[in-house]
Amino acid sequence: MEEAIVMYPAPMLTHLAPMVEFAKLLLSHHPSLSIHILIATLPSQPSSTVPSPVPPSITFHYLPTVDLLLTSTGLDPLLFDVIRLSNPDVRRTLLTISNNYTLNAIIVDFFCTSAAFEVASDLNLPAYSFLPSALGAVACLLYLPTLSNKFTQSFQHLNVFLDIPGAPPIPSADMPPTTFKGNKLYDIFLDIATNLRRSTGIIVDTFEYLEPKSFKEINDGLCLPDYPTPPLYCIGPLIVNTTVDGDGVPQCIKWLNSQPSKSVVFLCFGSLGSFSVQQLKEIAVGLERSGQRFLWIVRNPPLENQSSNIDTKIDPDLKSLLPPAFLERTKEKGLVVKSWAPQLAVLNHDSVGGFVTHCGWNSVLESVCAGVPMLAWPLYAEQRFNRVLMVEEMKIALPMVEKRVKELMGSKEGDSVRERTLAMKQAAKVATSEGGSTRIALAKLVESWKKK
Repeated sequence: MEEAIVMYPAPMLTHLAPMVEFAKLLLSHHPSLSIHILIATLPSQPSSTVPSPVPPSITFHYLPTVDLLLTSTGLDPLLFDVIRLSNPDVRRTLLTISNNYTLNAIIVDFFCTSAAFEVASDLNLPAYSFLPSALGAVACLLYLPTLSNKFTQSFQHLNVFLDIPGAPPIPSADMPPTTFKGNKLYDIFLDIATNLRRSTGIIVDTFEYLEPKSFKEINDGLCLPDYPTPPLYCIGPLIVNTTVDGDGVPQCIKWLNSQPSKSVVFLCFGSLGSFSVQQLKEIAVGLERSGQRFLWIVRNPPLENQSSNIDTKIDPDLKSLLPPAFLERTKEKGLVVKSWAPQLAVLNHDSVGGFVTHCGWNSVLESVCAGVPMLAWPLYAEQRFNRVLMVEEMKIALPMVEKRVKELMGSKEGDSVRERTLAMKQAAKVATSEGGSTRIALAKLVESWKKK
C-alpha cells in the first residue's frame, strides 16, 4: 500500500498554517508520500480558514463538530475542550486511513498531544510533536515540570530570574501565563509538557543558527534531567506565502512603492492583537511625534468584557478611534490600513526598514526571512517570553519603550539589530538550501519513521 503520514494541527490558523506549510515541504522532497491532515473545527472558526492552495497529495479530513456544553469562557478553554472531545473521531479517522495506506507516523501539534498520543500508542503508531514556536519556548516547556516542582509559588509572584536550560535568564513574570499556577490552563500545559518527552521526536519551526544555545542544551539533555530527550528536528523557517484576494496591487503596497528605501516602520500585531481606544490614540501621538514614516494596521478594540475577542465583522472607524485630524496631519508620512494587510509582502518591500510586532512566532520568522529588525511589543500568550529570546538571545529586536521607533530606524543600537537580522536572513537561506541544517533535519526525520 501507498505510504502515508497523518498530521493533526490544533484548530487555530496560527498553528494550522505552519503545519500545512510543513506538509508542502515534506512533499517537495518526498513526492511519493501521501499526507492526511485532520481538521477539528472551533465554533468560532469555520473550516474555510484552511490555507490554500495545496498539492493533491495532501488530503484534509474534517472531524465532526463536537457537542459542547459551552461552559468554557474564552477561546483557549474551548479550544482544549474541542481537542479532547474530538479524540474518538481521531481514532476512527486513523483506522479508516490505515485501511488504504501504510501509516508511517502521526505528527501532532503539541496542543493535541495529551489526547492524540494515547490513540497513537494504541495503534502502535510513532507519534511526533510539532511546535510552531521558538526553540527557547520548547526548552521552557520541556523544563516546566522541573520548575513546577522547584517553586511552590506561581511564577508571576516570584520576582526572580528563572534559570532555564536553553534560554537566557527569564524574568519570572515574563513566563507564558499558562505556566502560572492557578491559571485555568496550567494543568493542561503541565500535562502537555509531560507528554512532550514521550514523543518519538520533536519537530520545531525554527533553524539551528537562530537559536544555537537552545539547540545544544536541549540535545544535551539539560531540559529533561531525569528522562531521555527525544530527537530534535529543526525544520524551519516555514513561511506561509499567502496570496492577496482579488485583482490588482493592494493600496498599502502602492503607497510603499512611493516611499524611500528602508524608511518605513511597519506596525502590525497579529490576528488577535488589538488595543483599547485610549491605547490607539497614544500610539498615534507617539508616531506623529517621532516624525517617522509608518504603515500601521489598525483593528477594532476588543469587544467589551472579552479581552481576546475582536469584532472583525465591521471595519474600524479610524476617525473615531484616532486623535482628531491625525490622518490629515500625517498623510504625507504615514498610512493607516483597516484590519489587514499582506504582511509577508509588506515585510519584503524595499521601503520597510523596521517592524513593530506582537512577537508571535510566525511574524518573527517572516521578519527574520525578510531581514527586517523588530521592536518587540508583546500582547498575549507566550509573547513576553518570546520578547526576552528576541532581545537577549537572538538579538534581532529592541524592547518597545518610548522613543524606540526612532532608535530602531536610525541609531547605533538599531544598526546593530539590523545587521544581526540581515545575518539571520542569510542564515535562514543557507539552512533551507541543499546541505543546510533544515534539509539535513528533514532527511533525518523521514529516515527515523522509516526505521520504525
